[in-house]
Amino acid sequence: QVQLVESGGDLVQTGGSLRLSCAASGGIFSIGPMGWYRQAPGKQRELVAVITNGGSRNYVDSVKGRFTISRDNGKNTVSLQMNSLKPEDTAVYYCNARINAAVFWGQGTQVTVSS
Repeated sequence: QVQLVESGGDLVQTGGSLRLSCAASGGIFSIGPMGWYRQAPGKQRELVAVITNGGSRNYVDSVKGRFTISRDNGKNTVSLQMNSLKPEDTAVYYCNARINAAVFWGQGTQVTVSS
Protein backbone atom coordinates (compact mmCIF):
# COMPACT_ATOMS: atom_id res chain seq x y z
CA GLN A 1 0.00 0.00 0.00
CA VAL A 2 1.52 3.27 -1.14
CA GLN A 3 1.92 6.00 1.43
CA LEU A 4 3.70 9.33 1.80
CA VAL A 5 5.10 10.32 5.17
CA GLU A 6 6.22 13.89 5.84
CA SER A 7 8.48 15.25 8.53
CA GLY A 8 10.21 18.48 9.45
CA GLY A 9 7.44 20.89 10.34
CA ASP A 10 8.08 23.10 13.34
CA LEU A 11 7.72 26.53 14.93
CA VAL A 12 10.36 28.97 13.71
CA GLN A 13 10.98 32.71 13.91
CA THR A 14 10.76 35.06 10.96
CA GLY A 15 13.88 34.75 8.84
CA GLY A 16 14.54 31.21 9.98
CA SER A 17 14.87 28.02 7.98
CA LEU A 18 13.24 24.61 7.90
CA ARG A 19 13.65 21.52 5.79
CA LEU A 20 10.64 19.35 5.05
CA SER A 21 11.07 15.78 3.91
CA CYS A 22 8.66 13.27 2.42
CA ALA A 23 9.27 9.57 1.87
CA ALA A 24 7.17 7.38 -0.41
CA SER A 25 6.89 3.67 0.33
CA GLY A 26 4.90 0.53 -0.43
CA GLY A 27 4.41 -1.13 -3.82
CA ILE A 28 5.97 1.59 -5.94
CA PHE A 29 6.55 0.87 -9.62
CA SER A 30 6.90 4.40 -10.93
CA ILE A 31 6.92 7.93 -9.55
CA GLY A 32 6.16 10.96 -11.66
CA PRO A 33 6.10 14.56 -10.45
CA MET A 34 6.45 15.17 -6.73
CA GLY A 35 5.48 18.37 -5.02
CA TRP A 36 4.58 20.34 -1.95
CA TYR A 37 1.29 22.10 -1.31
CA ARG A 38 0.25 24.19 1.65
CA GLN A 39 -2.99 25.26 3.23
CA ALA A 40 -3.30 28.15 5.63
CA PRO A 41 -6.35 28.58 7.89
CA GLY A 42 -9.31 29.85 5.90
CA LYS A 43 -7.49 29.57 2.58
CA GLN A 44 -7.46 27.12 -0.28
CA ARG A 45 -4.67 24.62 -0.68
CA GLU A 46 -2.03 25.98 -3.04
CA LEU A 47 0.86 24.47 -4.93
CA VAL A 48 4.19 25.62 -3.50
CA ALA A 49 6.70 23.72 -5.59
CA VAL A 50 6.87 20.76 -7.94
CA ILE A 51 9.73 18.71 -9.38
CA THR A 52 9.60 16.21 -12.21
CA ASN A 53 11.59 12.98 -12.24
CA GLY A 54 13.89 14.71 -14.69
CA GLY A 55 14.59 17.46 -12.18
CA SER A 56 12.60 20.34 -13.68
CA ARG A 57 11.29 22.63 -10.94
CA ASN A 58 8.49 25.15 -10.63
CA TYR A 59 7.60 27.40 -7.72
CA VAL A 60 4.77 29.67 -6.75
CA ASP A 61 5.95 33.28 -7.09
CA SER A 62 5.76 33.99 -3.36
CA VAL A 63 8.52 31.47 -2.53
CA LYS A 64 10.87 31.92 -5.48
CA GLY A 65 14.40 32.59 -4.28
CA ARG A 66 13.61 31.34 -0.77
CA PHE A 67 12.48 27.72 -1.18
CA THR A 68 14.22 24.89 -2.99
CA ILE A 69 12.65 21.58 -3.89
CA SER A 70 14.75 18.49 -4.48
CA ARG A 71 14.24 14.76 -4.85
CA ASP A 72 16.19 11.54 -4.55
CA ASN A 73 14.82 9.10 -7.09
CA GLY A 74 16.77 6.22 -5.60
CA LYS A 75 15.23 6.74 -2.17
CA ASN A 76 11.77 7.89 -3.35
CA THR A 77 12.01 11.08 -1.33
CA VAL A 78 11.27 14.73 -1.94
CA SER A 79 12.44 17.63 0.21
CA LEU A 80 11.66 21.30 0.54
CA GLN A 81 14.35 23.60 1.90
CA MET A 82 12.70 26.76 3.18
CA ASN A 83 14.82 29.80 3.96
CA SER A 84 13.98 33.37 4.96
CA LEU A 85 10.65 32.22 6.30
CA LYS A 86 7.86 34.74 6.74
CA PRO A 87 4.70 34.66 8.87
CA GLU A 88 2.66 34.28 5.68
CA ASP A 89 4.39 30.93 5.10
CA THR A 90 2.52 29.55 8.11
CA ALA A 91 0.41 26.62 6.93
CA VAL A 92 0.04 22.88 6.90
CA TYR A 93 2.37 21.57 4.21
CA TYR A 94 1.39 18.47 2.24
CA CYS A 95 3.55 16.22 0.12
CA ASN A 96 2.02 15.11 -3.17
CA ALA A 97 3.19 12.57 -5.73
CA ARG A 98 1.98 10.73 -8.77
CA ILE A 99 2.78 7.09 -8.05
CA ASN A 100 1.78 4.18 -10.28
CA ALA A 101 -0.44 6.63 -12.26
CA ALA A 102 -2.42 7.65 -9.18
CA VAL A 103 -2.11 10.75 -6.99
CA PHE A 104 -1.20 10.36 -3.34
CA TRP A 105 -1.05 12.83 -0.46
CA GLY A 106 0.81 12.85 2.81
CA GLN A 107 -0.90 13.56 6.11
CA GLY A 108 0.51 17.09 6.38
CA THR A 109 3.07 18.76 8.61
CA GLN A 110 2.55 22.07 10.40
CA VAL A 111 4.90 24.98 9.73
CA THR A 112 4.42 28.01 11.95
CA VAL A 113 6.47 31.18 11.50
CA SER A 114 6.30 33.64 14.38
CA SER A 115 6.75 37.36 13.85
